[in-house]
Amino acid sequence: MAPSLDKEELNLLKIIFNFAKKRKVKLYLVGGYLRDLILKREKENLDIDFSLKKGAISFGCKLAKEIKAGFVVLDKERGCCRLVKMINDKTYTLDFIDFRGGTLEQDLLGRDFTINALGLELGAVFHDKPLGDLFIDPYHGRRDLKSEVIRMVSGRAFDDDPLRILRAFSLSSIFGFKIDKETLRQIKTKREKLSQASYERIRDELFKILDRPNSFEYIAQLDKLKILKIIFPDFEIMRRVRQGPYHHLDVWEHTLETLRQLDILIQELKNYKEIQDYLNEVISSDRRRRALIKLGALLHDIGKPRAKRRVGGKTKFHGHEKIGLQFTRNIAKLLKLSNDELNSLEKMVFLHLRPGYLADNEEITPRAKFRYFRDAQKEAVSILLLSIADQRATRGRLTSRTTRAHHEQIALGLVKEYFRKQKEKKLVRLVNGDDLIKEFNLKPSPLIGKILQELEELQAIGKIETKTQGLKVAKKFIKVGGKR
Repeated sequence: MAPSLDKEELNLLKIIFNFAKKRKVKLYLVGGYLRDLILKREKENLDIDFSLKKGAISFGCKLAKEIKAGFVVLDKERGCCRLVKMINDKTYTLDFIDFRGGTLEQDLLGRDFTINALGLELGAVFHDKPLGDLFIDPYHGRRDLKSEVIRMVSGRAFDDDPLRILRAFSLSSIFGFKIDKETLRQIKTKREKLSQASYERIRDELFKILDRPNSFEYIAQLDKLKILKIIFPDFEIMRRVRQGPYHHLDVWEHTLETLRQLDILIQELKNYKEIQDYLNEVISSDRRRRALIKLGALLHDIGKPRAKRRVGGKTKFHGHEKIGLQFTRNIAKLLKLSNDELNSLEKMVFLHLRPGYLADNEEITPRAKFRYFRDAQKEAVSILLLSIADQRATRGRLTSRTTRAHHEQIALGLVKEYFRKQKEKKLVRLVNGDDLIKEFNLKPSPLIGKILQELEELQAIGKIETKTQGLKVAKKFIKVGGKR
């Protein structure tokens, strides 16, 4: 095994092994760490699980002091704790847990899937013997790794932890493995139990799926198996809501098709480094913008059913982006997303129509571009990519290839402009609030904010270049009462 481990990793395991040996504690490596080792899967940060017969929390607490690691009790009743150690900018998460039963084999029986039900005595890491002779594999996890199969360890797997229903799909999406027939049958039988799982844990598995290049495939499976409706009952209102002649699908079918087109678009842009770096940006915890924009795709039209009206014989969804905001906030709250994630989703849902409006013009004015980037801020590119996917998913009899091509040309042009602007030096305001108060004897009020916004816009598009010009515009603005 040693050649598969880097120097820091091997050294850390050696320290832990010696610490345990002095205290006559037999430690076992278990679970996903061994799975990834067999698959030669490299990870940016390492999660290593250890099992011991009893006393995991006490052992972990003492080890944390020894190696100067962060320490937290995860589950006092089950005897589970976590240590976090930074080594050369790499994070090692070390979980220690008591056996779920009297032996390691009984402990492994309580795990989720066979590919995660592997064990290895920690000391074996430092042996010269072939690892194949040293793995503890009572439930044939290595066989299923070779066959690329996700299989439950026991018939109680989903009763013991319903979240495993969703984890089967996240593991399937990450490794490209198939879920075996009996496991899938059990999932169908016990899917309602997923409502018992906490939304924080559901969020983490969902984001693993959305982060994958072919996320649509797995979201569609969850939808077909009626698992998605258990997680997000609000999505149900989009089903069978027919749209106008610009669309060929109902609202929910269109939503899924938008996600599929987004997967395809991101893959098409795989060599566009700036876009990929943008999508890989971590927004909160370990959740990336790549996954968040796909959640945005699932939410972008959720306001349509409530907004649907027949006006002059035509189907209208006026204001659906505003109605969608409340659904978005409710779901973000449910998933306990960060404020940054909520802010990003709100912008995607509320502004997803804006690129289409821009593309409807023969020429986009500098003012219109400025206002788009000002309103969209960091989500400017997310919204543009979502807009392209949304347009590609709209293929009713009134749409045309020419219109779609023009839309994409405009959107991708704005993407390039966004990244170009990020490299430019930020403009320093020619006029500030104190200048306005002093020059025009104004009192603090919303009017000052309106004036500054107008001046910022004119400066950005090159209409004013000096403080004198700015004050002159401000004077006119005040004269007409803040109306353009």
